[in-house]
Amino acid sequence: MIRKVFTITCCVGMMLFAACSTDATVEKDYAAYVNPFIGTGGHGHTFPGAVVPNGMIQPSPDTRIDGWDACSGYYYEDSLMNGFSHTHVSGTGCADYGDFLLMPTVGEQTYNPQDFTKQNLPYASAFSHQNETAEPGYYSVFLDRYGVKAEMTSTKRAALHRFTFPESDKSGFILDLDYSIQRQKNLDMQVEVVSDTEIRGHKLTEYWAFDQQASFYAKFSKPFTYTIVRDTLTDHNGKMQPRCKVLLQFATQKDEEVMVKVGISAVDMEGAQKNLEAEIPAWDFEGIRKAARQSWNDYLKKIDVTTSDETDKTIFYTAMYHTAISPNLFTDVDGRYFGMDLKPHQGDVNKPVYTIFSLWDTFRALHPLLSIIDPDLNNEFIRSLMLKAQEGGVFPKWELAGNYTGTMIGYHAASLIADAYTKGYANFDLDEAYKACLRTAEYDTTGIVCPEKVLPVLMPMARYYKNTLGYIPCDRENESVAKALEYAYDDYCISVLAEATGDYKNKEKYAKFAKAYELYFDPSTRFMRGVDSNGKWRTPFNPRASNHRNDDYCEGTAWQWTWFVPHDIEGLVKLMGGEDAFVGKLDSLFTASSELEGDVVSADITGLIGQYAQGNEPSHHVIHMYNYVNRPWKAQELLDRVFKEQYRNNPDGLSGNEDCGQMSAWYILNSMGFYQVCPGKPVYSIGRPVFDQSVINLPNGKTFTITAKNNSKENKYIQSATLNGQPLDVPFFEHKDIVNGGTLELVMTNQPTKWGVKQ
Repeated sequence: MIRKVFTITCCVGMMLFAACSTDATVEKDYAAYVNPFIGTGGHGHTFPGAVVPNGMIQPSPDTRIDGWDACSGYYYEDSLMNGFSHTHVSGTGCADYGDFLLMPTVGEQTYNPQDFTKQNLPYASAFSHQNETAEPGYYSVFLDRYGVKAEMTSTKRAALHRFTFPESDKSGFILDLDYSIQRQKNLDMQVEVVSDTEIRGHKLTEYWAFDQQASFYAKFSKPFTYTIVRDTLTDHNGKMQPRCKVLLQFATQKDEEVMVKVGISAVDMEGAQKNLEAEIPAWDFEGIRKAARQSWNDYLKKIDVTTSDETDKTIFYTAMYHTAISPNLFTDVDGRYFGMDLKPHQGDVNKPVYTIFSLWDTFRALHPLLSIIDPDLNNEFIRSLMLKAQEGGVFPKWELAGNYTGTMIGYHAASLIADAYTKGYANFDLDEAYKACLRTAEYDTTGIVCPEKVLPVLMPMARYYKNTLGYIPCDRENESVAKALEYAYDDYCISVLAEATGDYKNKEKYAKFAKAYELYFDPSTRFMRGVDSNGKWRTPFNPRASNHRNDDYCEGTAWQWTWFVPHDIEGLVKLMGGEDAFVGKLDSLFTASSELEGDVVSADITGLIGQYAQGNEPSHHVIHMYNYVNRPWKAQELLDRVFKEQYRNNPDGLSGNEDCGQMSAWYILNSMGFYQVCPGKPVYSIGRPVFDQSVINLPNGKTFTITAKNNSKENKYIQSATLNGQPLDVPFFEHKDIVNGGTLELVMTNQPTKWGVKQ
């Protein structure tokens, strides 16, 4: 019931905002369709704060500290708010950030007792979703405890807050430096009151990122008096924890507005000040808010969808919104940035460096989406990764704040680079990129700048076994099957790059590595299985078994991982006994019991249809495999089911972690009617379009239009198709067809058809 009321209220508010807009520079207010609360419930792990596309700063409310659903700091089911911190990750399964928490107060400022077992701080305030608003580039909430309305907006590197206070001679703020999401280890905290309206500070924390440097510079529109609290407390584990808080005090009149400008930097406090002064020189809240919304409209208008279903439009543009929150800008206005060698560097502000690369997730759909709508930005991301490889010694798998985390598996920078090359927009040094891919694929622990604990997962022995034994023994290496399958795909990408650079010896070598998936297929069970040092199958074997991050798979089971051969579906079909046998096995994936077994079943295996898991990335290409075996109507049917069941205009509207835009990018591509099964092969597989029409406004000035005739909720099957007026009899088209501009017309019907089947 609450969700229904929320959805109606939010949509009405967005429509009213669109109706009131008089900004002539925005032909359509696409931002009016964005609902930043989608994904803040369930296990989406998104946040509703005020950001701009790929911005450095993320001012957002924090409602909880600990637990899996605290990854972004905000959870929709909560009713208490700790304050507003300035750095957040979007949709991740691990937590970090939550730097520089700011909380307005009225009355005695309470910061004790600070209980390390509780989700909320002593100064937390109750709030109601009825008094909360989130729009692209803007967030506001009323804090019941203090009677203060809090509003915030942002630029790329700075935030502007506006607080409306009641009358009081005891108004103020608590600026909390020791606060962080999931209680990270504070190695250093510095704070300096520069004047009666300015404060700056720095902190060094150790958590997911072992060396996370963050600095801030804050300016207040009203003079304050202050007290700095520096002490230590004993936490629930008996360890002494340092505290550092600044208590600011002033008097306010009724409805007096007090504004706060905050700039951040990963380099130093001077960088934070420069970022703030360059981007928010005046106290112009509405001007900054308007500019933030314009920046979102500039991004969202890259795709224009037509439908009579306003809910579908909200789901789509919110998905677009989520695809542009990260990676995050990491270069200050003076060109400086924090390198992977954990040192400041002088770079070029016109060649920005980015951070937050969730490559295990985003190589699948986010980067392929960007290859269509913004290839220049995707090139910037690739160049950032290449720079990180130079400074740190190897490509990162999951980079965070200039740190190697070693999280997840594979070496998917190779996928991004191969995809850029095969699509013809690789605006970077291809030879250098190729050599960096080889360095990452070949086991070598020398010259890598990372903590000792990270090295074994950043450069696992699995790569040594793959390159020497030819396979990864399950009794020597955790997640052996998942690693082996992802290595085979990444090695395929490297073989493509080897050929592109004329290295034919390595082309042959890595093409052979790409076939290694065959070694893990057990014809008796028809699943991918672990193989031990003696060449024997691991026993016992249960395809529904899961022991999170501690078995032969990664966040999945044999049911989900058996299908990860995107680069050689034809080979997998042959392994399984041919087309009919393959289809039978694929059918069983969606009809098998959704029961999972094991002592520690992975919480990431969500969004189940049978044993297919839409809520986690390894399954994201699987439905489209039906197109490769002459059963396109089955793909259309299942895609329609996923759209209807697993993407909703509600806080719990995502079936799994958003994962830095991947879950949303999957929806964007598929809802337009196509998906790239294998990044590195510039081919798209046609599915079931949601919209009557989708127009991609290409950066070259051309458009690519997908039109669905006779489209409806019931008409989920394709009867016929034409590409630029010519009959299209296969369920595939190429990237060049999009780049050249044109129209893909799909005629829909309510019954399965033989369209796309080889005759």
